[in-house]
Amino acid sequence: MSSRPKVRIYVTSWCGFCRAAKRLLDERQVPYEEIDLTGDDAARAEAAARHDWPTVPIVLAGDELIGGYTELAALDQSRGLDHLR
Repeated sequence: MSSRPKVRIYVTSWCGFCRAAKRLLDERQVPYEEIDLTGDDAARAEAAARHDWPTVPIVLAGDELIGGYTELAALDQSRGLDHLR
């Protein structure tokens, strides 16, 4: 059994930052679960409230909030994504 955190990313289809975050995870070969909130305003509001993050993408490693694309990219710059592969 792997101790690696499972990455989850909440997205919408029209969000450029969501596409950029998924592309970065794909390039770094970090497996993730995608939760598409497109067209479900209630689910989007609930995810934002639950994770205390107002916009998509909402990126989580296990139960820990990474943040959005900017925070994910900063984590990548510090090689923080390496342990998520």
